[in-house]
Amino acid sequence: MKKSLFFIFYCLFLSVQFISAQAKKTAQTPKTIVIENADFSDIDQVAVPDGLLLTGNVKVNHDGVVLTCNKAYFFQKENYLKAFGNVQLVQGDTLFLNSKYAEYSGNLKKAFATGNAVMTSPDATLQTDTINFDRNVQEVFYNTKGTIVNKDNTLVSKSGTYYVTQKKFQFLTEVTITNPKYVIKSNHLDYYSNSGHTYLLGPSTITSKANYIYTEKGFYDTKKNLAHFLRKSYIKYDDRLIEGDSLFYNRNIEFASATRNVKITDSINKGIVKGHYAEIYKLKDSMFVTKRAVAINLVENDSVYIHGKKLMVTGKEGERILRAYNNVRFYKTDMSGKCDSIHSNSKTALTKLIGNPILWNGDNQITGDVMHLIGDNNTKKLDSLKVLNNTFLVSRDTLGTGFNQVKGLNLFGKFKEGKLHDVDVIKNTEVVYYMRNDEKELIGINKNVSSKINLILENNAVETITFFNKVDGDIYPEADLPENARKLRGLVWRGDERIKSKDDIFSKEENDENEKLIQQGKDQEAKDKEVPMKVRKETLNYDKKKPVAKPVIKTSTKDKK
Repeated sequence: MKKSLFFIFYCLFLSVQFISAQAKKTAQTPKTIVIENADFSDIDQVAVPDGLLLTGNVKVNHDGVVLTCNKAYFFQKENYLKAFGNVQLVQGDTLFLNSKYAEYSGNLKKAFATGNAVMTSPDATLQTDTINFDRNVQEVFYNTKGTIVNKDNTLVSKSGTYYVTQKKFQFLTEVTITNPKYVIKSNHLDYYSNSGHTYLLGPSTITSKANYIYTEKGFYDTKKNLAHFLRKSYIKYDDRLIEGDSLFYNRNIEFASATRNVKITDSINKGIVKGHYAEIYKLKDSMFVTKRAVAINLVENDSVYIHGKKLMVTGKEGERILRAYNNVRFYKTDMSGKCDSIHSNSKTALTKLIGNPILWNGDNQITGDVMHLIGDNNTKKLDSLKVLNNTFLVSRDTLGTGFNQVKGLNLFGKFKEGKLHDVDVIKNTEVVYYMRNDEKELIGINKNVSSKINLILENNAVETITFFNKVDGDIYPEADLPENARKLRGLVWRGDERIKSKDDIFSKEENDENEKLIQQGKDQEAKDKEVPMKVRKETLNYDKKKPVAKPVIKTSTKDKK
């Protein structure tokens, strides 16, 4: 009984193995090329050794592919076909391959076409001399100059591969995409013919009348004209160069945004704006920068650094307006300051310090309700300073612990070679000044009131001081003037706030955030080298986004003075 059961199971096992082997063998056995039509067929051992000559309206079928031509040599033993004249290979409704001559292997499921070869898919047409088609992996490739036409885009390359299933062209040698609006050049480009999506994966350029774009890793939607650029990318206009770790671009409205390590260079005015996020509206001549934003401008061969939480630059060349908001700080080699906001107009050469302005000119601290810096558009130099209401000019006595003070209603100053030189303080002026001789010995403390005071400064230090009209006061010996009489009402010394370098314009929190963002950028760059290009969602879904109203930034009413 046991032997019988063993025998039955053994037979069943052999049957399963046999059926499996037969199925595997059947799956691996190539299908034979089937001749569906030919006006004439003949066996000619001279012309076609071991083959069949087919002429006139030849039509063959092989595993879903239909091939037609005028004449063919069919080698049944090799399951191989050579086709001549008006050759067309059709795979479903997704691929059509036309040429003067073609070869097809039924065993390898590979085709070779040459002589004005043209491949047509629902989205694109490829013209070249020779085309190879591997049906096993559904790939078309060519190594002769080819031209691809996809609606408004014409692609020219020396070689390329078309992935039928993905509808993707890949080029690993020189390729050019020509569009009515721009030209793309790259050495590594992936192009999806159905969506128009283009991936630039090596040094690439996009040239148009509007701008010039360079990237080493980027994405461009040729249908929507939207783009996202990464590694070493920049957008160059006639007057501006935009750089950043990540750039978004909308050609339809000439809008660009940049993230991390943003740098915008004004090539005409030699100005630079930096930050970690920026928006640029080219057609509106408008720019918005935030996240450790700083504007750097060249004035008299010296750089002026202006920092605010938000920077806005608007207006055409020659009429540009710079606005900085929220805890503004600025620095120049011999001048620095703070205020709530800044409004600077290049046309009028007028810079307004708005809201609690304070200016340090050398060792001199200047405060007032309203403060204006006026330039000269002809010489491109600082011309004058205007301080209105509650003017206070203070500096430390160089050798003692006291303060030299000048107080009045308004201050009007003139610059000489970029330094404040001639200063008039008018209306209800008061002064406390520590007078010293050439040996720096204290002569006395001058305390008086007058209607006007004139100061001549050399190298940011008071050289002479002159009092005008209704002078009332005296020079007091140090012992005769009490401490409480040596300070004018309203004196507030803010020396510890003084900005002494371009790095001081940023707070500790902003510097910490800067280090964090820079490190994130380095990490992302390292990651980008290892993973495929990932397009951010706002790029792909830009046209689906609802417009978000921009916050209205209001300036102080004092700005209108």
